[in-house]
Amino acid sequence: MRTPDRVARAYQELLSGNRRTVEQVVGEGVFHEDCSEMVLVRDIEFYSLCEHHMLPFFGRVHVAYIPDGRIIGLSKIPRIVDVFARRLQVQERMTIQIAEALQATLQPKGVGVVAYASHLCMMMRGVQKQNSSAMTSCLLGCFRSDARTRGEFFGLVNAEGR
Repeated sequence: MRTPDRVARAYQELLSGNRRTVEQVVGEGVFHEDCSEMVLVRDIEFYSLCEHHMLPFFGRVHVAYIPDGRIIGLSKIPRIVDVFARRLQVQERMTIQIAEALQATLQPKGVGVVAYASHLCMMMRGVQKQNSSAMTSCLLGCFRSDARTRGEFFGLVNAEGR
């Protein structure tokens, strides 16, 4: 039987975030740029494993920041998401880790992260609510302190007709 080997390889892939750092995935992807408008990457899909039940949870993350002389390559943002999603995790901590990693990497004026997820530990067992989802957010800097910036962020995240 090859099942044990397949399961071991699957868990290596699902938990690959433990073997990567933000610095590794960002690499040379930070650039000096005189840009002060919000940068938003929406609908970044992610897959993770609940650390309480080892069952999957999955969904989408929206990540925004307001630069302060430095920007990051847009493809680096989903890579940062995967560093934290691809490990035993809870959604609340993952959301904070993504925001804090972008803050530490760029020192922007602010960071906003919103994550929406479906949790199989709630859908398949326990309460068994198939249509439930969880939303978490982390707002740093001007996203927390400035109501207009916060409103713009949530407006863009929720905008129709992308």
